[in-house]
This record gives sequence, C-alpha cells and structure tokens, in this order.
Amino acid sequence: MRVVVTGGAGYIGSHLVARLVEQGDEVTVVDNGRTGHPEALAPFAGVDWVALDVSERDALAALLRARGIQAVYHFAAWSLVAESMSDPLRYYRNNVAGTEALLSAMVAAGVRDCIFSSTAAVYGAAGLEPLTEDQPCAPTNPYGETKLAIERMLAWAWRAYGIRSVSLRYFNAAGAHDRWPIGEDHRPETHLLPTLLGHLARGEATPVSVYGTDYPTPDGTAIRDYIHVMDLAEVHVRALAWLQDQAGAYAFNVGSGCGYSVRDVIRTVERVTGRTLIVREGPRRPGDPPHLVAAIDAAGRELGWRPQHSDLEFIVDTAWAWHRAHPHGYDPV
Repeated sequence: MRVVVTGGAGYIGSHLVARLVEQGDEVTVVDNGRTGHPEALAPFAGVDWVALDVSERDALAALLRARGIQAVYHFAAWSLVAESMSDPLRYYRNNVAGTEALLSAMVAAGVRDCIFSSTAAVYGAAGLEPLTEDQPCAPTNPYGETKLAIERMLAWAWRAYGIRSVSLRYFNAAGAHDRWPIGEDHRPETHLLPTLLGHLARGEATPVSVYGTDYPTPDGTAIRDYIHVMDLAEVHVRALAWLQDQAGAYAFNVGSGCGYSVRDVIRTVERVTGRTLIVREGPRRPGDPPHLVAAIDAAGRELGWRPQHSDLEFIVDTAWAWHRAHPHGYDPV
C-alpha cells in the first residue's frame, strides 16, 4: 500500500514507519522537521521524507495525487500539556487548523482513509476506573481539547466527504524498538520514563522531579497506563486493515490495560538499571489528571489486537538499551 505518515520522523511515527517497511508498504513521511529527527528514519531505505507542514494544503494535495497515496497516518501535532496550558491558541492553530488543511488536501486528492493519533487526554480527570470509549470526554487541558476537536472533525468529514477514519486514543507510549536503533527523544523532554532513563544514562547527580504526591491514589502519585511503542505501531496497521471493511469514523483506546504510579515506575527503573535515582517531590503540574488507565476490550474485539510488548519491565529494558546507546538523544554532544 502507498501511505503517508505525517510526523513520521517523531517517536511514535518512526516506529510505525519501521512496521510499515517490514510489511512492504511504500512510505512517504511528511514532517516539517521542527521536532522530528532525521536519524529516526535513517535505518529505513526507500522511505522518502518530504519537508512539508500539514498546513500546506495545496502542496499536500499535489503530493497525495502525484504519489497515488491510498491512506494517511496522521501523527503531526504539538503535544506538551503544560505548553498547551500557557499557549492554547498555538495548539489550536497547529493541531486543529493543521488537520483541517490535511483533510482538505485528502478530499482534493481523493484519499479516503485516515488513522489519527489521538490521546487519552480527551477524557480529562475521569475517575479511578479503567476508561471505556463511551466515557464522556471532558479534557482538562487544551492539548486534549484539540485532539477531541479533531475527532469530531473526522466524524463530520465522514458524513460530508466520505473520509473513513479511526482515532486511536493513546495512553502513555513508552519503550524503544528491540531491533532498530530508534527511541524516544523529545526537546524538551517532559515524559517520565525518558526523563528518568536519560538522567541515569548521562550520569547526572541532580535530582529528578516528581510532580504531585497528593493525588487520590494509593501512593499519592499519578497513575498511568504504559503501552510499548511497538504495540502502538501494530495497532495502527491493524486499524487501517480493519477500516477497509467499514464505513464511518471510529475511536479506540490503545493502552496496556494496567496502571502504574510514578513511584512504581521509579522502582522499576531502579531495578532494571541497577542504579538509584535521586528524587525531588514537587507540586502537581496544571492539567495533569490523577488516573488514566485504558479499557482495551473494544480494540481487541474489533481490531483483533492485544498488546504483546507492554510489560513494564520490558518497556523499561528496551528504553534503557536505547538511552545507554544515545545518552544525549539522537544528537551527540
């Protein structure tokens, strides 16, 4: 199949590219290069990186037509919760307006299938039970609001233009590929696991911060569902295959179905690495909900997908292997 991956030089996008190359798809990456890494695509011969922003509607439409693209995997977005709180209009402009331009380009080029990178942040602070897809959506931050707005846009795009879509509501993507030299490198890094492992890999003696120890959880720290990035790549492939026999716009949770607190993660990192972290406790970050764990029955039933790599120790082990080899990320210092 001939596919476009927007944001394909990023963390999750590059792992999907690896999976698509393995199954023989013709892959074009559309990435503006602001946060993506050329090194993430270097292992994959035959993958073409086109330096376009998804807001460039006419250029995108021309690209989709010229290459006979059959489907789009859409990852390109800003994704920092705290930044979205301080500059929400930037997030609406980039995420929502950018996706409108992409969908308009798809309509113009006759491309009718889209797999969208959504987020569990659409649910907001939804309580302490695993979240099902029929849970009311009430985001607590503009990042989640923009993703929910895009899901709703996709529903209308199906009704008006016949664009079929699956929105995959990610929980916490983590880990690294166990065969290709690709991993997680954000600038700035705000995610817990790469922050902890990067700190250890660089031998830094300064404390790492834990944000919030007074949540209504068993140990007071926030609970999250960690899914291995290779499992995320696989569910995208399955979602597009499933979509070929469907009509409409759909949304599925993709997580491991297990919740771990920040302190659980710290203990697992120390056990896997054999090193001790210096931890500094701080206040909650604005917009962070206390508990996000996925109910994943719908994805299993409809897509035939279950996570295969999302044991927390395996996640930490693969991420640690990548961080030891790349203590400063993709860019050596």
